[in-house]
Amino acid sequence: MIGWLAVVAVMLGIFSIVTTEILPIGLLTKVGASFTISDGMAGLMMTMPGFLAAIAAPVVTVATARIDRRLMLCAFMVLLAAANFLAAAAPDYWLVLVSRVIVGIVIGGFWSIGASLAERLVPAESAGRATAVIFSAVPLGSVLGVPAGTLIGDLAGWRTAFIAMGGFTVGVLIMLLLVTPPLPPQQTTRLDVLRGMFNSVATRFALVLTVLVVLAHFGTYTYVTSFLEQVTDVGSGLITVFLLIYGAAGVLGNFLGGSLVARHPRATFGTAAGLIAGATSLLPVLGHGKVGAIALLIVWGVGYGAVPVCSQTWFTKASPDTPEAASVLFTASFQATISLGALTGGVVVDASSPSTVMTLGGMTAALMVIAVWAHYARRLTWPDNA
Repeated sequence: MIGWLAVVAVMLGIFSIVTTEILPIGLLTKVGASFTISDGMAGLMMTMPGFLAAIAAPVVTVATARIDRRLMLCAFMVLLAAANFLAAAAPDYWLVLVSRVIVGIVIGGFWSIGASLAERLVPAESAGRATAVIFSAVPLGSVLGVPAGTLIGDLAGWRTAFIAMGGFTVGVLIMLLLVTPPLPPQQTTRLDVLRGMFNSVATRFALVLTVLVVLAHFGTYTYVTSFLEQVTDVGSGLITVFLLIYGAAGVLGNFLGGSLVARHPRATFGTAAGLIAGATSLLPVLGHGKVGAIALLIVWGVGYGAVPVCSQTWFTKASPDTPEAASVLFTASFQATISLGALTGGVVVDASSPSTVMTLGGMTAALMVIAVWAHYARRLTWPDNA
C-alpha cells in the first residue's frame, strides 16, 4: 500500500510541475497588463521553462546519477515551491522570468527521474499500472491547470494563482517525505547512451513527430486566451468556462489515447495531430461565434489529450531496453518544443494576429500527420516489432 502512495506522490509532483509550467497560459493577458507588456513578451513565461527543461533533462539526470532519487525529488519540490512564491511576489517582470528559469530546471530533473520510478515502488506485476498513474499527471496537469489558474486569477488575481500553486507544491513535498522510501540509484544514464539513441530510425521518427505536434499545439494554445478575447469576444469569466470544457475534452482524449496507442501507435498519434490541425485551422473561420469556438475547443482538447502518452509510447517503443534514457529524450524534446512553440507564436501574434497563429499551427500539425503516413508507407517498425 505504501508503494502505491509513493506512486501517487510522484504523480502529484509531476502534476504540480506541469500545472506550474502552463499556468501562465490562462493568466497571460492579466500578467501582461500588470507589467504593461505585450502578449508576445508575456509569452516568455512559457518559453523560459521549456528551454531550460530541455537542457536540464539530460544534464541534471547525468550529473545526479549517484544521488538518492528520493532526495532529488524532494529537492526539486522545494525549488518549485520557491519559484511559485517568487513569481507571486515579483515586483518586476524580470523576476517572474527568473522564477520561470527555476521551473525549467525542476521540470527537466524531476520528470526525467520520476517517470522511470514506477517499477521500484510497486511489485513487478503492477509496474505497468503504476507507470500509467504517473503519466496521467501530464494530461491532467495540461488540461486542468490552465482553467484552474484562470479561475483563481479571475477571482483573486494572477499572483494568488501562483501562491496557491506554491502551497500545493509544499503539500506534495510533505507527502513525498512521508511515503517515499529511500531510492539509491540503480541505473545510471550516461551521455553516450543518449547519443546512441539517435542512431535509431524509430527514435528519430519519434523526435520529428513530437516536435511537429507540440510546436503546433503550444504555438497556438499559449495564445488561445488572446484569441478568445479578441476574435470570439468572450469575457474573462466565460473564458474560464471555455477552458474547463477544453480540459474535460482533454481528459477524455488522454484515456482514449492511452487505451489505443499500444495497439495502434500510428493511427492514434496521427489522429490526435489531425484533430489539432482541424480545430486550429478552422478557429479563424468558425471561432467568431461562441458555439463554433466551443465545438472546436472540444475537438482540440480530445486531440491534445492523447499527445503526451502517444509521444512517450513512441520513444519507449524506440528504446525498449533503456527506459530512463527514453524518458530523458522525451522530456527534453517535448520541453524544447514547448519553448520554441511559445516563442514562435509570440513573434507571430505580436506581428500579426491570434488568427494567423491558429492557421500556422494547423499547417504544422498537418505536417505531422503526413510524417506519420510516411512512417506507415515505408513499412517501418520498432525494435520490438510492435
